[in-house]
Amino acid sequence: MNSIHLHRHEITLLPESGRVIIRPFIPSNPIRTTAILGRTLALTEDEVAKEMEAVHQGFEARHYDIEALLLEHYQKVVPLIFTNRALSRPRQLLIGALFSGEYSLESAALFNPSIVAHPDQAGVQEGGLRFVMSLRATGEGHISSIEFRSGVIEPDGKITLDVVSRYVTMPQIVPNPSYRKKSFVLKFHEMGFDNDYVNEVIAQLNDDFTREDLFKSVAVIRHQYYPGSHELKRTLEYIQWLADSNYELRFSSKLGLSERIIFPVSPNESNGIEDARFVRFIENDGSVMYYATYTAYNGRSILPQFIETKDFLHFRVLTLNGSAVQNKGMALFPRRVGGRYAMLSRQDDENIFIMFSNNLHYWSDPQILMRPAEIWESVKVGNCGSPIETTEGWLVITHGVGPMRKYCIGAVLLDLEDPTIIIGRLTTPLISPEGLEREGYVPNVIYSCGSLVHGDQLILPYAMSDKFTVIASVSLVEILSALKP
Repeated sequence: MNSIHLHRHEITLLPESGRVIIRPFIPSNPIRTTAILGRTLALTEDEVAKEMEAVHQGFEARHYDIEALLLEHYQKVVPLIFTNRALSRPRQLLIGALFSGEYSLESAALFNPSIVAHPDQAGVQEGGLRFVMSLRATGEGHISSIEFRSGVIEPDGKITLDVVSRYVTMPQIVPNPSYRKKSFVLKFHEMGFDNDYVNEVIAQLNDDFTREDLFKSVAVIRHQYYPGSHELKRTLEYIQWLADSNYELRFSSKLGLSERIIFPVSPNESNGIEDARFVRFIENDGSVMYYATYTAYNGRSILPQFIETKDFLHFRVLTLNGSAVQNKGMALFPRRVGGRYAMLSRQDDENIFIMFSNNLHYWSDPQILMRPAEIWESVKVGNCGSPIETTEGWLVITHGVGPMRKYCIGAVLLDLEDPTIIIGRLTTPLISPEGLEREGYVPNVIYSCGSLVHGDQLILPYAMSDKFTVIASVSLVEILSALKP
């Protein structure tokens, strides 16, 4: 084994089933929906008031502004309400409640963390650092979402987490998001929709356009070619899919970080948002943007997607383009390398690849960077988050899978100027699952989606057996010394 000393902090992030959101719960069969509405419309106002009082008593204390959520769900079934009579607010709320249900976000697991410096360092003691940690929360049906925690690394290395709120709140979906024409065109062509219909829709749009602009252009083309061919209908359906897959979210600034939840929105991610790898990216002009790659899962296939935010309040969720956008584990370098963006990936579910691009949203031509070498990583290797810049090179925390599908964490050091060159790699694991770390939803697995360096310490949060999360720290000098030949 290596001689690197690992310090495990006395912090454990356990799943908490009491953190719940309210989701629409509407039958797929409209006949059933109509039947429920009929029973509700038959109630007297006194009966409605009594039932809503019970709803308030049972659920109001578990949610912020529960009535706004119930009215939102009421609006989803308004087209099926078979009366022109104005409905009282209590009756609207009761209808909303009948088509709603609570969902426990992290009842199954809270795992696969990444960590970055917080955008707001005001009030932090000199030598300390406030951080943001993202986590994959998994609940009923194995649906995954993104949660956040915040905390501080004290000057003496002690780590404290901020108090976690009892409440969680989903963001507002921005109704008229903006898009970039160049990225849309790339995705159209990549998916084989390089036809006259696409060209005509796109020709009417500016370089930056809104969802409203897009659908106006679509309406013009649909009217022009009415009733339309099968190819036209497929093309316009794909345009709708692409628009739905690129969206914007906005949280109220009044919400604490732990109260913000990114839950699946688009059809691509209907079964989960998995393993977000956040990175604090610094552009050549010194501007900072937080990016994350994650895996969208719809129950059948996976699709790497992209998040960008400056403040963890307003998020843009985007599709990625290019032949290399596949499989899991894309991880962006925190700055350009040689004038280009750089990304780690795993195209073949076995090796770590590296690729470069002049376009942050387009990736192709990956090359193998690292293959399995030791027995503890002989099944496959992958990254545990974005590379970290040090004076000695790019430090990449890795994971390796060996006998009995046991996951261990390792490390590799890449050349700063040319990260296709490996300076050194650990021949024994940095961390192996031990004791209780072996027990959980998926046994014998430890995994991370991102670390950071603060002072002379590597701060490494990691998940244990796809169940819960802990934080460790390692001397940067020790790990670099072990990696340098």
